[in-house]
Amino acid sequence: MTPRPGAPRPPAHHWAPPEAPAEMTTRLRPVRTRHPARTAAAVACAVLGLGLIGGAVTGLWLTDDSSADTAEQDTYAKVRTTWHSVPVDTLFPRTLKGDGAGPGGADRVWTRIAVAPDSGCAPALDPLLVKTLEPVGCARVLRATYTDATSSSVTTVGLVFTEAERDDMLALHNRFATEGLGERTDLMPRTLPAKGTVAAGFGEEQRASWTVDVVTEAPVVVYAVSGFADGRPVTDPQPADEAKAEGATTAPAQSGLGHDTAGIADRIERGLRIAVGRATEKTE
Repeated sequence: MTPRPGAPRPPAHHWAPPEAPAEMTTRLRPVRTRHPARTAAAVACAVLGLGLIGGAVTGLWLTDDSSADTAEQDTYAKVRTTWHSVPVDTLFPRTLKGDGAGPGGADRVWTRIAVAPDSGCAPALDPLLVKTLEPVGCARVLRATYTDATSSSVTTVGLVFTEAERDDMLALHNRFATEGLGERTDLMPRTLPAKGTVAAGFGEEQRASWTVDVVTEAPVVVYAVSGFADGRPVTDPQPADEAKAEGATTAPAQSGLGHDTAGIADRIERGLRIAVGRATEKTE
């Protein structure tokens, strides 16, 4: 993926590591669905989806507004068709600000150091996680890796665009909640290491904290996984919610990796909501 032509580059910071080489930042591209019949049915059923309130001011998914019926018709289809036309710097900003997102309410700042070409689920996710997502159908995966202001931690964040409608997404969301799937280490997402950056040694053994959020208002699964930038292996990885809990004493908790994981995933999800909301407004 490449940034939007002519877009100004942000000012350099003395602590910011170099971003991945050009070959790791190829342009997002539309991809034909592998299940045309299923997709046609999905579009026909789009009236069942929840809509988005467009606008950067709120940046929130549409809830139970009585005037939402028209917007609901296009939500799921709009999300599926918008991702490849949104600039990479919008989906994965070069810098993310996490005001109050750190331990004890400390401010955080994360810098993007790598963006992967869009791909299918198999190259990006663990096989068991791919199987778990089968009921919603994986259409495409987008990934990027960030580091914190001290370059001591690295976090890969991903957006999984699915082929499902709201009922299927809700069912998967409920399954994650009732079966505790988000807490299973064998369902941790894979990392995105990048040669020539502080994430060069960020592999599966370095995963320390993670989160997986099945969004019910749109056909998207958002995930993030964090680790130490020095490449140390982690023997006791911990879900972000647990690592953020008061009194947690694990390495991921004490290092703030749970906060990095949750903070980055939350901001990428917010950005997607805003981007799709704006796209929806333009077509109305």
